Amino acid sequence: MKKILIIGIVASGKTTLAKRLSKKMDIPWYELDCIVHHQTATERYKRTEDEQVEVIMDIDKNGAWIFEGTDRKSYQCLYEMADTVVFLDTPLRKRKIRIFTRFLKQNLGIEKCYYKSDLKMLKNMYKWTRDFESNREGFEAKLRLYKNKVIRLTDNNSLDWIQ
Repeated sequence: MKKILIIGIVASGKTTLAKRLSKKMDIPWYELDCIVHHQTATERYKRTEDEQVEVIMDIDKNGAWIFEGTDRKSYQCLYEMADTVVFLDTPLRKRKIRIFTRFLKQNLGIEKCYYKSDLKMLKNMYKWTRDFESNREGFEAKLRLYKNKVIRLTDNNSLDWIQ
C-alpha cells in the first residue's frame, strides 16, 4: 500500500490522519485543497481542472503518496490511481463541533489556515456538510465502484488497518 487517498467531508479528520500516516509510513502527503488553490508569493488562485490533474500526475511520478481532501469532480482519477481509498466517515455531530472549534481557533490565531476564516466561510462549511449528507447516496454509490480498496473509518485514531 503506497498510494492512499483519504476522502471525507469538512472537519472529518483527514489532515490529522494524513499526517499520522505519512509519519508512520514515511510517505509524503498532500492536501488536495492546496492543489486546487495554488498559493504563490503574491496571490492564491484556483487552478483549472487540467492544471490540477497535471500537478497530481507529476506527484504520482515520484511513487508513493497520500492525498487527502473532499470529493471533487476535478480529481476523480485518484480513485483509480490509489491502492487504498480511506473514507473518513466521522459522525455528523462531531464534524459540526469541529467546524465551529476550528473557526474559533483560526480567528484567535491558534490554528493556521490557507483561506479567509470569516463568517461566510463558516456558513459555507456548514452548507457543504449539509450538501454532502443530502447527496450521501451518490457518494456511497461511487465508493461501491472501488469496494475492493475502500476502508471506512469513523475516526482517525487507529492505524491498525495498515498492512
